[in-house]
Amino acid sequence: MAQRPYIVGNWKMNGTRAMLSEARAIDRAAQRHMKVEVAVAPPFTLVHAVHREAEQIGVGAQDCSPNADGAFTGDISATMVADAGAKFVILGHSERREGYGETSELVRAKADAALEAGLRVIICCGETLETRESGKAEAFVAKQLKVSLPKVEDAGEKISVAYEPIWAIGTGQTATIDDIATMHAMIRKLLIEIYGEEQALEIRILYGGSVKPENATDILGTAEVGGALVGGASLTADSFMSIALAATESVEG
Repeated sequence: MAQRPYIVGNWKMNGTRAMLSEARAIDRAAQRHMKVEVAVAPPFTLVHAVHREAEQIGVGAQDCSPNADGAFTGDISATMVADAGAKFVILGHSERREGYGETSELVRAKADAALEAGLRVIICCGETLETRESGKAEAFVAKQLKVSLPKVEDAGEKISVAYEPIWAIGTGQTATIDDIATMHAMIRKLLIEIYGEEQALEIRILYGGSVKPENATDILGTAEVGGALVGGASLTADSFMSIALAATESVEG
């Protein structure tokens, strides 16, 4: 049976304790949208605080180290993330790949560490505008995922994939519905090759990249779109839960 749509807010490097009021508002609203799984990934400094406030929403982290412990100043291990109350971690976001030179091999190592710590993972993938215009977007994303995805049993319970075309993140641009459907169909086919049909069909493929209330209904109603990874629009309860409402309507409609 297909899982509920998964709406995940990535707060990125935003938020102090003053943002806990938004987390509480998101949590209260999520209790009215039980057909959708709602989660937020605040900065590390707020993971524990949001976890303590949350009754309904999932709480995760935006990254973790591939190392379990040791002399890695400034790093946060998956075990530490889990100890703070996180249940999942976002890995391989383009801002990590592009800004910090993270390779797909490193993403895979982080995923292995996260799974070992009992966390679920959201593996991100996506192409640049140059790659899309060259006609190589699908091949590029497939290569990213083949290297980034961990080998694991019960993949449907532990893994989600987030397709985020880099040129659409924070720019106000979104891929066309046809582009999204084509890429998600390719990703689904690849997941079946890697994990087998039974598990692969349980893996939710999220779309990210300037998702907002105005376009959420169309995006979430697209074939093989199992949710959304939301950036700026997740920073307020009103805009974020409008997207969750669109996901609810996609289930009911």
